[in-house]
Amino acid sequence: MKDESSAALRALTLLEQVARSAQPVSLAELTESTGLPKPSVLRILSRLVDAGMLLREPVGKSYVSGPRLGALARDTLLNSPLRGERHRILDSLVDEIGETCNCTMLDGDEVIYLDRVETAWPLRVNLQSGSRVPLHCSASGKLFLAYMRRETRQRLLAAAALPRYTPNTLCDVAALEEELRVIRKEGASFDREEFLLGIVCMAVPILHGTRAIAAVALHAPVARLSIDGARAWLPRMQEAARALAGTYQAPVPSPRP
Repeated sequence: MKDESSAALRALTLLEQVARSAQPVSLAELTESTGLPKPSVLRILSRLVDAGMLLREPVGKSYVSGPRLGALARDTLLNSPLRGERHRILDSLVDEIGETCNCTMLDGDEVIYLDRVETAWPLRVNLQSGSRVPLHCSASGKLFLAYMRRETRQRLLAAAALPRYTPNTLCDVAALEEELRVIRKEGASFDREEFLLGIVCMAVPILHGTRAIAAVALHAPVARLSIDGARAWLPRMQEAARALAGTYQAPVPSPRP
């Protein structure tokens, strides 16, 4: 039992190291950071890859989070004990802005809604927690694309169909990349009726260090709120994003010497 417990803890340590890194992590880096013997690290990594918890990149032979680890992170956030605190932050935001606000995260090649507080206005879009929207035409999705590693983004966009949902949808990769450059510069993303006609959105990142681990966004009919009107709420949205970031308590790892 002790050996099984020790093996489980070693596997968890490796998962934590990979999940915390903004870049793919090599076998040598994992061996150095954990202090475990290289053969043991390689054996555990192989089992984690077989289980879908990690993926081994074909170029560079480094490791990144796998689909099962991503699903675990998603389910943890959806059912976190801190969800009540995060909901209160969104609730306060909606009381002040008067429009629907939500908290989202990246899940594979889609955006998933972690939480949402609806406006009292009768005209609104009904998207519940667990709903999914595309990356290339939603404010949160474009935000996640803008903040992810270039190699990851290029791989995602190369595999994506980029369907057109409205006349405003950006379906050209070059045009989308230019939009993402502006998003990185401004620190905010806008959906200009790109997913649903008549609906505009603004999203800002919830940061963990320099990583966008989630996003907070507002939605409104364009008849009630223009893009310029949404932009006026940017400082308040950023304040809420900082408050939400404080509910993600895992420490940011120190830079490697």
